[in-house]
Amino acid sequence: MAFPVVRNRRLRSSAGLRSLVRETRLDATDFIMPIFITEGEGVQEEISSMPGVYHWSLDTMERELAEIAEAGVQSVMVFGVPDHKDALGTSAYDDNGITQRAIRKMKALYPELVVIADNCLCQYTDHGHCGVVHTTECGAEIDNDESLELLARTAVSQARAGADIIAPSNMMDGFVWAIRNALDEAGYKNVPIMSYSVKYSSAYYGPFREAAHSAPQFGDRRTYQMDPANSREALREAQSDVDEGADFLMVKPALAYLDIIRMLRDRYALPIVAYNVSAEYSMVKAAALQGWIDEKAIVLETLTGMKRAGADLIITYHAKDAARWLREE
Repeated sequence: MAFPVVRNRRLRSSAGLRSLVRETRLDATDFIMPIFITEGEGVQEEISSMPGVYHWSLDTMERELAEIAEAGVQSVMVFGVPDHKDALGTSAYDDNGITQRAIRKMKALYPELVVIADNCLCQYTDHGHCGVVHTTECGAEIDNDESLELLARTAVSQARAGADIIAPSNMMDGFVWAIRNALDEAGYKNVPIMSYSVKYSSAYYGPFREAAHSAPQFGDRRTYQMDPANSREALREAQSDVDEGADFLMVKPALAYLDIIRMLRDRYALPIVAYNVSAEYSMVKAAALQGWIDEKAIVLETLTGMKRAGADLIITYHAKDAARWLREE
């Protein structure tokens, strides 16, 4: 049968009917809010390229945590911004490092908050790369296996501080295996790994690198992050992480990679995480500040698209606002 017997608009004729048959729903519990913690006192410094996102110090971050909790967001992703950087990123695995102290305080203030620790070396190294750099006749190279040892040490230190989930973002080969083994040997068998399984070498990271002070001081990250043109490779990366013991699979960025989110959703039963990254956020903010778009409508439509593509969870700088807007509806 076809028109006029079939009329698809019947189910769109009222707000009640549209709600009744809605296939994808957002909830505040879908969101993970990133938070940047820095050394110092009294710090609440807005990141110039990310309006509404701030650097916080340990003594001020409770303001942000209170807003996150009040909005109904139950999870945060912690990014530490240290005052000491060196070639081996030693602040990353210092039990008294900024990230570890932040995790301990967050869990003391909000025990039920799910605290996810980003696991990488880039903001802790003086060269800004995600692993150990050696100079060879061919130039600078990232030593994959030596980097794994430091990333594993970092994960154990973060778990010891109280992190609920370790989220390695470094894209070294074997990073899930190395971290899983280290966590298990240290007695943290029940700490899950949220793997940045499919992380592209993307132009969408620009504002984040200002926020985390993590821009590479030479070269780029294309020898370890993925080529944006590749999709089959994403399945290889994800399968490696599944085999090595990942508990979540992440796609980063999200907006230009919804097809990759869907590919992973169709193939794997693990929770799929989308990272709505900094430039995706900043473009919306910039257009909204100019009055060119309806920020609320654009944000909720974008996040709905990510969830419809297959994401179970969304890391987003819009988390607080989106949660409040959903509550108002």
